[in-house]
Amino acid sequence: MTTQLTLVSHVLCPYVQRAAIVLIEKGVPFIRRDIDLANKPEWFLAISPLGKTPVLLADDVPVFESAVICEYLEDVCAPRLHPEDPLQRARHRGWIEFGSSVLSAIGTFYSARDETALQQAVSGLRKKFEQLEATLGPVPFFDGERFSMVDAAFGPVFRYFDAFDRIQDFGFFSDLPKVQAWRAALALRPSVKAAVREDYGDLLMTFLKRRGSALSTRIQEQEEASPA
Repeated sequence: MTTQLTLVSHVLCPYVQRAAIVLIEKGVPFIRRDIDLANKPEWFLAISPLGKTPVLLADDVPVFESAVICEYLEDVCAPRLHPEDPLQRARHRGWIEFGSSVLSAIGTFYSARDETALQQAVSGLRKKFEQLEATLGPVPFFDGERFSMVDAAFGPVFRYFDAFDRIQDFGFFSDLPKVQAWRAALALRPSVKAAVREDYGDLLMTFLKRRGSALSTRIQEQEEASPA
């Protein structure tokens, strides 16, 4: 592919990670340009109708929305990450959308204002992972041995739980061996690891601590209880 690609991103955006994973899996050179979403530059607002990241600039032509970016890359770059069979491809796209619903549930969890809301969010996430456990076949990946676009969607999902595990064991994956194995395999995948900066974990913890949520309170209490 000779098109010059620039991925406009925010360091904590999971949808940016999804696009970055696909680019890396396909071996496509690209430039990553981080912006501050709290202080969006004018040039970004001019190329992002929704004011969100990611945006992929393909020879300066903007493509926005992570799902659209990934489908564009699938159209123009090998290797293919979707199944060849149209029915299986449609099924995969459905589970990619399910991955977006998990990200939304994660946002509900870390934004919960009190313990009741927090526990409700834990229960909601747990139910989603139980659905995945019932769906997964032989791991390591969603489609068995073959890394697919569904895996690219869930790499950023599972990364959040590295931070959550530092706070407390909420039991999200207890007795869900296939989901646990999938999470572990994605954590080791080079494309998933390379989709974030080295300081991502610390930046995420700082973000969570500043939310003013029930989870933020747990982080603060944990820090206060730790020896100086």
